[in-house]
Amino acid sequence: MKLTLNWLKDHLDTTATVTEVAEKLTAVGLEVEEIIDPAAKLAPFIIAEVKATEQHPNAERLRLCTVDTGTETLQVVCGASNARAGIKVVFAPSGSYIPGSKMTLKPTEIRGVLSTGMMCSERELELSEEHEGIIELPMDAPLGGSFAQYAGFDDPVIDIAITPNRPDCLGITGIARDLAAAGLGAFKSPAVEPVKGSFPCPVPVRIESDAASACPLFVGRLIRGVKNGPSPKWLQDRLKALGLRPISALVDITNYLCYDRARPLHVYDADKLSGGIIVRLGREGETLDALDNKTYELTDRMCVIADEAGPLGLAGVIGGTPSGSTEGTLNVFVEAALFDPIRTAETGRATGVLSDARFRFERGVDPDGTIPGLELATRLILDLCGGEPSELVIAGEIPNATKIVTFRPDRVRTLGGLDLPAESSIAILTSLGFTVEGSGASLSVRVPSWRPDVDGEADLVEEVLRIHGYDAIPSVPLDRPMPPKGVLTSRQKRTRLVRRTLATRGLREAVTWSFLSAKDAQLFGGGQDCLMLANPISSELDCMRPSLLPNLIAALGRNADRGFHDLGLFEIGSHFENDTAEGQILVAAGVRGGMTGDRHWTAKPQAVDAYVAKADVMGILTAAGAPVDNLVTSTDSPSFYHPGRSGVLKLGPKMLARFGEIHPGVLKALDVDGPVVAFEVFLDALPLPKAKSRSRGPLKVSDFQAVERDFAFVVNRDVTAEDILRAARGVDKTLITAASVFDVYQGKGVEDGQKSVAISLTLQAQDRTLTDQDIDGVANKVIEAVAKKTNATLRG
Repeated sequence: MKLTLNWLKDHLDTTATVTEVAEKLTAVGLEVEEIIDPAAKLAPFIIAEVKATEQHPNAERLRLCTVDTGTETLQVVCGASNARAGIKVVFAPSGSYIPGSKMTLKPTEIRGVLSTGMMCSERELELSEEHEGIIELPMDAPLGGSFAQYAGFDDPVIDIAITPNRPDCLGITGIARDLAAAGLGAFKSPAVEPVKGSFPCPVPVRIESDAASACPLFVGRLIRGVKNGPSPKWLQDRLKALGLRPISALVDITNYLCYDRARPLHVYDADKLSGGIIVRLGREGETLDALDNKTYELTDRMCVIADEAGPLGLAGVIGGTPSGSTEGTLNVFVEAALFDPIRTAETGRATGVLSDARFRFERGVDPDGTIPGLELATRLILDLCGGEPSELVIAGEIPNATKIVTFRPDRVRTLGGLDLPAESSIAILTSLGFTVEGSGASLSVRVPSWRPDVDGEADLVEEVLRIHGYDAIPSVPLDRPMPPKGVLTSRQKRTRLVRRTLATRGLREAVTWSFLSAKDAQLFGGGQDCLMLANPISSELDCMRPSLLPNLIAALGRNADRGFHDLGLFEIGSHFENDTAEGQILVAAGVRGGMTGDRHWTAKPQAVDAYVAKADVMGILTAAGAPVDNLVTSTDSPSFYHPGRSGVLKLGPKMLARFGEIHPGVLKALDVDGPVVAFEVFLDALPLPKAKSRSRGPLKVSDFQAVERDFAFVVNRDVTAEDILRAARGVDKTLITAASVFDVYQGKGVEDGQKSVAISLTLQAQDRTLTDQDIDGVANKVIEAVAKKTNATLRG
């Protein structure tokens, strides 16, 4: 919303500067985005008079001009064809910056003659593209005076960011009312005097029943015998200051009142109407040639202003060319109406039209200002265009928007933290247009029709606080004798622990979208109809993610494209198996790409593989307290993992995690170079740890010597090392304290279809030194148990 300082002063009696106005606007919640002061760049330019001219001795097209600035007489070399004695001009002294030429003046010799200063054209001052000659001013222009002030360019423009809940401030009167209430001046709001019609309106208006909710009120009148043409300079200057293009007096009046009173209006050439005005819904197959020179297809969701011949405009959005006013318009029908905000917004979105009228109607226009707005428009048209007005024609009725809100003045203290006398709160509300009735601890407040955002007592407290000043609210510490203790569920604690564990393993946390394209979702088993978004923010983000991996892989690829190849990312969030609450699964997922190890002469970097991802998974599970020794590894991983280079970790029938290399075909579809390894840990599937006391318990360390024994077993290739370790550990969990694989061999000396797996066991007792008999007994049991479990034989 833009306004000028002088325009504001039409409704606010104040001597405040533009800076003071901007500060007060921000203080009352109307944030100032920008102040545009055209006088600032024109400040150096003054009014001067050319006293005499003569031919330049060394240039045929240049003249030497004697210029009187009011304080001194200077010699200026000028090449303008209209440079002559006896005219007043716009003069730029030495040191002035010329915005149109992007240069700073200094005394310069031109063809051997010194020139001091410059006489300017309109283009050099960026007033227009005219540059055929210098600017000529009337002879009564004050010599030595400011050109910006003389030309009326000393009216700064204020640009305000209006929040959607303040439609009243889309008119300058509403802004002035707030400033007056905040003590910056007196609000000027003279009563709108009705214009008496001299004949019945010959244009009937009818609102069809199915459009009554879309347009509850339509008011109009005919003005005959108008003379349309350019609007006066004061009106054109005000519209130009806001960035609007003057069109004609009739159109400029409607634009003026749209900004002045937040009252959109429309004018029709009455001679182009076929019958009366009909407010109805659009019909399939109808089109409208609009004033923006585009044609729009209409639907039955749109409210249309029509006549007997067809649509004339989209209600509250844009008018049509068939009935538009021109310079030849003699009889005009003026419209002021109320249109439903939701239907107006839907129509605007469907057509893509963003007009000043739509901007206001979809936020809510003051219903009580409909008839006064038409009366103001009538008065301006009569003053600027002449004519004879008819009586008003009214269809529908003004909606009853009366709201009575109970207000307890003490709530300003208890809810807003400001101890303010009740009289002060009442005075603020009254100055904003609220009507306060009653006395004592509870008051009745009637909300004015232009404030649809006020619904309850808290809204009234907010009005008092913002007008009195948020900076007046004292800072008071909360009465909190004991600091609150953090209360986290076991699930929340586990999630935090997993996040910290992944960070310590060198992965960087990422936050990605919860949705992706349906094409990418199908690569990871998703894309079901129930997971498609009805209103996606982008055509490439139209499906809920079936896995966290595709967005993480895409992020990994984007980093690789920028030179960050050796990178690991993780995210903790939900993926979606269906549209039920049970289908939303909490997952800790991660990806790694590039090489492992640092680039150093002592390191041996290798491409990431499935074992790197498995190590991340085991780190998570160990930190989360999962029984890792009881896990079973299977190879039934999803198709987006590489077959043979991936696995699934299960606890009984329950899947806890999966890991491995991403399938090359999936990487190709995502346009990411491999290899890439990934993991997914299903946090809700992890068993919660048993409740523990705060005491960590004593550290139990055996004082007796540990013994290591190595075994090499020959087994079929489909036997996993995990099966061998589990069989070995199960022999004696008291004495066997550790078990690990240190070698897997296939080749010479081992039959085809078999492999050699070497494991190391650590044996240690808590109460004695193990004897050879103890060690041999455990070793024999290990050989028997592994042979029974896996059909293994001890390698010779």
